[in-house]
Amino acid sequence: MATTALTELQQQIEEVCRETFAAGYAAAMQAIRELASRPAPSRGMARGHAEPQAPATIPTRRRRVGTKQGTPRPRRSTAGLPERGANAQRVEEILRTSAPRALRMAEIRKELQGMGVEIPFTSIRPALSQLEKRNAAEQVGNSRTWRHRGGAS
Repeated sequence: MATTALTELQQQIEEVCRETFAAGYAAAMQAIRELASRPAPSRGMARGHAEPQAPATIPTRRRRVGTKQGTPRPRRSTAGLPERGANAQRVEEILRTSAPRALRMAEIRKELQGMGVEIPFTSIRPALSQLEKRNAAEQVGNSRTWRHRGGAS
C-alpha cells in the first residue's frame, strides 16, 4: 500500500512538472513572437526601449595641457629601444664565450639574464636562425643545442 501511494505521488509530481514546463515554454514562445513582430529600433535608440536613454553622469574629457589642436604630437624617443639585430649579437657573444661547448636555448637565456638582458625564448630562436644564415652558429645534429662556428663572426 505504501509503495502504490509513493508511485502515485511520484506520477503526480511528474505530471505537475510537465504542465509547468509546457506553460513556461508557451509563455516564452509568446514573448519571442511579440518581440519578433516589433519593428527594429531606429539609430540612436537604446535596444529594447522606445526612447533614447540619458546617461546617468556626463563623462568629462581630460585635455592635455600645452598641446594645440591640429599640431602633431612629438614622437617617442628611440634612445630606449634596442638596436636592430642586437639579440643576435648578444646570442652570438654567449655562444662564442662558451665555444666549443653547445648550449640549449634555456642555457643561452640564463646566460643573457646573468648579463642583465631579458630576452624571451620567442626572440632567441629567430636570433639563432639569423646566426645560422650568417654561418656564425650551427645546430648540433638533431639536438636542440647550438654552438658557435669558429671561423665566422
